Amino acid sequence: MKIAALKYGESVFGENYIFKGGNKDKRLPISFTIYLIQTESKNILVDAGCDDGAGFEMSLFKKPIAVLKEYGLSPNDITDVIITHSHHDHTEAVKYYENAVIHIQRNEYAAAKRYIPKSFTVHLIDDTFSLTENVIIKKIGGHSIGSCIVLADNYVFCGDECYYEKCLTDKICTGASYNEELSRTFIEEYGKDTYVPLLFHDPGIMTGRIGYMRIK
Repeated sequence: MKIAALKYGESVFGENYIFKGGNKDKRLPISFTIYLIQTESKNILVDAGCDDGAGFEMSLFKKPIAVLKEYGLSPNDITDVIITHSHHDHTEAVKYYENAVIHIQRNEYAAAKRYIPKSFTVHLIDDTFSLTENVIIKKIGGHSIGSCIVLADNYVFCGDECYYEKCLTDKICTGASYNEELSRTFIEEYGKDTYVPLLFHDPGIMTGRIGYMRIK
């Protein structure tokens, strides 16, 4: 199995969204990152990103599909796209992956389907789905009604269940939880040392540049 981070933007976000109880007048740096998992038979994107910055003022930006091409793959090479949740910055650019199966939690689909062309193959998930023996999609429901994470060996693709690694190490929920109790349950389990968290907005990912980075 190979894993790569595909970072396509940098911006800032309110501290009150990144951490529960944060200062609403303070802005902290964030990244915009999606991930690629490659197995012997599949090229799997975890989230698709967006082409327009999702309303954020980007200090660095490149379309996610361009970063994928820099890595050496075309949209037609992608076999599966996992959407962790329906928010625009995770979903809008799914439109390029017409050969892929789009996996999304059932309760997230209503909000996400405007981004997914009707001709695409969509697989709806309830609670847990094994895409391969070592790649498992799991509903958490902390960030949004059906928000999911992806488990690949000991790696945890966190979606927006947390924005910074500090959320896990210091056990702080984000300020943008749909269900804080489920967010805390996620933090308690996946903040354990046995897991390697892969985050989608932590500024520590390739600070000051965009592009790809091999993780495994």
